[in-house]
Amino acid sequence: MAIRVPVILHAKQIFRHSKLFADQSSSTAGSVPKGCCSVYIGEDQKKRFIIPISFLNQPSFQELLSKAEEEFGFNHPMGGLTIPCREHIFMDLTSRLSGL
Repeated sequence: MAIRVPVILHAKQIFRHSKLFADQSSSTAGSVPKGCCSVYIGEDQKKRFIIPISFLNQPSFQELLSKAEEEFGFNHPMGGLTIPCREHIFMDLTSRLSGL
């Protein structure tokens, strides 16, 4: 558990910064249900997905967050958290996580 704490804190920091950018951009801000967050997925064209916050605790999703940090740091061009990954890979991951 001690190993995951820094990663979870890091994920919270990414979302805190993403929220600041989302608040500034009315075109990307939309209604997101409580307990969920929006992410933008894609390499060239980005698509918006709503995911449960519980996904943040999963090691496979944390790998995607690390990839996003390497690519964008805390400056996410879409105004929200942007993850540079192919859509079909993300859909496969989220379907597996939903089954847990």
